[in-house]
Amino acid sequence: MLDVAPALKPAVFRPLAIFSSPMIERSDRDGILTLRLAHGKASVFDLELMEALDAQLAGAANARALILTGTGSIFSAGVDLFRLTNEGEPYVRRFIPALTRMLETLFTLPIPVVAAVNGHAIAGGCILTAAADYRIMAAGNGRIGAPELLVGVPFPAIALETLRFAWPNEHIEELVYLGKTVLPDEALAKGVIDEIAEPPQLIDRANTIATTLAAIPSASFRIVKRQLRTPVIERTRQFENADRESVEIWCASSTHDHIRSYLSRTVHRK
Repeated sequence: MLDVAPALKPAVFRPLAIFSSPMIERSDRDGILTLRLAHGKASVFDLELMEALDAQLAGAANARALILTGTGSIFSAGVDLFRLTNEGEPYVRRFIPALTRMLETLFTLPIPVVAAVNGHAIAGGCILTAAADYRIMAAGNGRIGAPELLVGVPFPAIALETLRFAWPNEHIEELVYLGKTVLPDEALAKGVIDEIAEPPQLIDRANTIATTLAAIPSASFRIVKRQLRTPVIERTRQFENADRESVEIWCASSTHDHIRSYLSRTVHRK
């Protein structure tokens, strides 16, 4: 049994036998586990992907290290806003808890996690990247950022605290308030990612970093990661009232109207 603080237990105490699913491809190389998001063209966040990814992550706790990547030119485009606005409040009240559970599972996973960002990582996709221990992004035209406020929704506490933990203080307000999405060079300069790799070398580079981190004695890595991240989880508990208020905002018909307007301006769909 792993020696973890109570705040981290939900991320590791789930003895599951997990295999690849239509939404997530799973492969293993010398104990380095790779989870590849493969949920449609953009691996958008919906209830089913959140539940599947949470289970896959929980089942990864005994791997030597984890690589999280995507498919094609998109890592993840974040929440499926079309489904959210089409299905409305009943769906939102199931989706948001599933989203926050998955993010906490990832953030507290007691093994090294490397994000191999193969392309666009927008909103929730960006937060997945921030939750990793090391972030490599493919060179090219992929953009990364968290435009939740432009969409018209607040961040769940675990999402915002993940960004606060991962991003330099001098850039977080600019990136969050303005909802900027940036290209790899700017992302590197602002500390959103740790390095850039040419696309053909992205996974090999991620494997190199994951193997380096996995060579650290696992008990020592686990303890230090817990020391770094437990205060973040404890801080999210202070925002439980704000999270409840946030869910009501996500459910509101006026919010859905704002989201539809945002979508019509940005992706030209209604």
